[in-house]
Amino acid sequence: MSLAMMRGPRKLSASLSLVLSAALVLPGAPAFAQPKPAPAKPAAAPAQQAPQDLIAKGQQLFEDQQYEDSIQTLSAALLRPSNTKEQKVEIYRLLALNYITLGRKDEADNAVRGLLVAQPDYQLPANESPRFRDFFKEARAKWEAEGRPGIVKETPTEAPVVIRHGSPASAEKEKAIELRAKLEDPDGRTGTVKLYFRTGSKGDFAETVADVDGETVRGQIPASAVKPPLMDYYFEVLDGGGTVIASRGDSQAPLRIAIPDGESSGWVLPLAIGGGILGAAAIVGGLALAGVFKSSSPPAGRGNSTVSVNVGESGFRF
Repeated sequence: MSLAMMRGPRKLSASLSLVLSAALVLPGAPAFAQPKPAPAKPAAAPAQQAPQDLIAKGQQLFEDQQYEDSIQTLSAALLRPSNTKEQKVEIYRLLALNYITLGRKDEADNAVRGLLVAQPDYQLPANESPRFRDFFKEARAKWEAEGRPGIVKETPTEAPVVIRHGSPASAEKEKAIELRAKLEDPDGRTGTVKLYFRTGSKGDFAETVADVDGETVRGQIPASAVKPPLMDYYFEVLDGGGTVIASRGDSQAPLRIAIPDGESSGWVLPLAIGGGILGAAAIVGGLALAGVFKSSSPPAGRGNSTVSVNVGESGFRF
């Protein structure tokens, strides 16, 4: 091969190398640009799992004879505030079965009671094990004998009992005082009505049973207790159990009747007043709050006037 022919390929190779170098150096050369990687696809979100049914899990653990695990699972389920009555019944049933199986009788009894509070008429299925059914039967009998504790009883609203009575202003001494009152008792709760009384404003009260005829109450204070200057008394209405359900007056604020003592009642205070009728009127006006008084004046002219003032037990009597 001639020297000229050998130099030709060398020149071509050198030219080709220059072209390739230029292509790599110059930006935006499309022929030899590296392809861009495809964008990565976002990872798929993990599928959301349905919330675990703790009651079903507790049931399965019981059937698998994993009783302690079943109790823990069901106890957690019992704490959920959203449980329906049916769910509570099922939780207590499964807890009772677990405890009975483990021989933990006190805890089993508590579980049965919780079930009965939620559903008092519950009965185990007829195909349930006799061991479980017998335990439920005994636990129910004991619970009912104790008055079904845990059951909230709704107390009906009772109509109030009212006794109406107007006290007489006064009464004659040493004569029995007949008292009447009106009883309003729509639900018929009244057992007895008692009348309490005493002579004066101090000391203990005596008591007597009043007669009740429908709405009419009749009571009597005996003549032996009716003495001047006054009587204290009050009524109490009691139900069948002896609880006071209404009253008219009481021992701290009794009703009161004045018992006059005629002409000799109280103290007589004669006052000799000079200056005739005008002077007597001035003194009487100053004693207006003292109560009942009597005055006598001379026929005419100057003279003495006599004023008698009646004073009651605890001061001047009105």
